[in-house]
Amino acid sequence: MGSLNPINSFANFDKGRIMTLAKCYPDEFDELQIRDLSYQLDTFIFHMRSGNPKFSNLQGIRDLAKALVEANLVDTYSLVYLLVKLTLILPVATATVERAFSSMKRIKNEVRNSIGDQYLNDCLVCYTERDVFTNVSNDVVIDHFQKMKPRRGQL
Repeated sequence: MGSLNPINSFANFDKGRIMTLAKCYPDEFDELQIRDLSYQLDTFIFHMRSGNPKFSNLQGIRDLAKALVEANLVDTYSLVYLLVKLTLILPVATATVERAFSSMKRIKNEVRNSIGDQYLNDCLVCYTERDVFTNVSNDVVIDHFQKMKPRRGQL
């Protein structure tokens, strides 16, 4: 991610590391797109370092994405822009996964260690999306379950 950082006229630019990052997204970049990305990166870095004032004082990857959109270069450097977007999404996705594992650790403790996968999934959804479930009253949930097919026990 640091290789895409635009600070100091892309001083950290490292095409090899950027290509390695792109290979981590096989659903987004197939072999043909990897080759095209290599060509786009060559042109991209030359264009960025050529002295365009819009790209000279960028402070981060977010600013780079905004500048590419403002300069209408999204189509020209479509694969580079896709990689920039994926780089911006990565910290959010990582935090979401960490949050899910933290929730799972709380839910699947020693008492509930033998619960099945479906029940664990249901508990995790309720726990991680608790802000949605705060608006649902317990009476509505109880009524919903009582109207379902008979189970081993009634609420």
